[in-house]
Amino acid sequence: MENFTGVKHTSFYAIGLSYKKADAEMRGKFSLNETTRIDLLKQAKEEHIESLFVISTCNRTEIYGFAEHPFQLIKLLCDNSLGTVEDFQKIAYVYKNKEAITHLFRVGTGLDSQILGDFEIISQIKIGFTESKKIGLGNSYIERLVNAVIQASKRVKNETQISSGATSVSFASVQYIMNTITDIGSKNILLFGTGKIGRNTCENLVKHTKNDHIVLINRTKEKAEKIAGKFNLLVKDYADLQLEIQKSDVLVVATGAQNPTIDAKILNLKKPLLILDLSIPKNVNENVTDIEGVSLVHLDYLSQVTDETIEKRKAHIPAAEKIINEIVEEFINWSKARKFAPTIHSLKEKLADIKNSELNYQRKKMDNFNEEQAEIISNRIIQKITTHFANHLKHENTMVDESIEWIEKVFRLNP
Repeated sequence: MENFTGVKHTSFYAIGLSYKKADAEMRGKFSLNETTRIDLLKQAKEEHIESLFVISTCNRTEIYGFAEHPFQLIKLLCDNSLGTVEDFQKIAYVYKNKEAITHLFRVGTGLDSQILGDFEIISQIKIGFTESKKIGLGNSYIERLVNAVIQASKRVKNETQISSGATSVSFASVQYIMNTITDIGSKNILLFGTGKIGRNTCENLVKHTKNDHIVLINRTKEKAEKIAGKFNLLVKDYADLQLEIQKSDVLVVATGAQNPTIDAKILNLKKPLLILDLSIPKNVNENVTDIEGVSLVHLDYLSQVTDETIEKRKAHIPAAEKIINEIVEEFINWSKARKFAPTIHSLKEKLADIKNSELNYQRKKMDNFNEEQAEIISNRIIQKITTHFANHLKHENTMVDESIEWIEKVFRLNP
């Protein structure tokens, strides 16, 4: 699995961190927004990294790409985030070659999601690759890999029931609100932030609470108005945030800010307030819990959904893994064949030269030389020999680079 692209001493790596070992605060340190993702890609280009792409969501930040050593990719992540190498070593992971490929497939098909079967990550993978391709970091190998993951995601979604039932962070949030707040239909709900999670939460709030007291606030008011128009909700200016919080019974925070936007200083409350922080990094300061009547629930708690839906989904993991294994094997066979194809082609030409030389020699020596029969037999022998070499190079345990080098030396090939 080494040297997919023929560049010496490079391997394919997946480096990053996720909800499994990194808490929300640590994930916040390493999170990348659109600007820092592009900065990372530009730095990679300057440092002559051959090809990579980046994903950063509320649950994970990862780099997939080629490097001589994984530290090249780790350095890129640390240089463009608030995380340090020391932090990374405590909570992160590094996968190489086939392990890296398999990890990407599990991520893209929802098997590695915080909520099993959540397919929203596949859109982030598409965006990550598109950004890399624009900067010239998306080579044909990674493009083929991403397309294979998209194919696996579609098949797992369509051929299994691993995403059946309504469950997501936004749905879990609404479930929590409904289970915690009595008579939710008559309460005042404020949604601050209308990104992807905010939009999904808004839709679930409208659908399940039957509440018409939902107010939206976003730093860019036009974005909030677009969503509000769809559901006939009220939009307020960002400047009205403090006043609207005072009126609210429930505050849902889903902004993309890098620092807390809600803290105890701006809460001048006259009644109890439930706050749900669905942001990474955290956008609600823990000091709000010092105020009497304030309850704070973070994304990580809401993601720990253990209801019947998740239990039912688990039964479909083997079927999903079977699909993944099938497509991973196809991809690895393609990548190996892509690499050794020039060598096999050169070997065929070399054996053909040997055949032609020997047939010319025998033709002169033998009176009744059967040209047609000799051609058929020798060509079949060449085909069998090259097939044996190709099968050896395709084998999972074959060290492809060393084998190619050996074949080229023995037969004095120059592919």
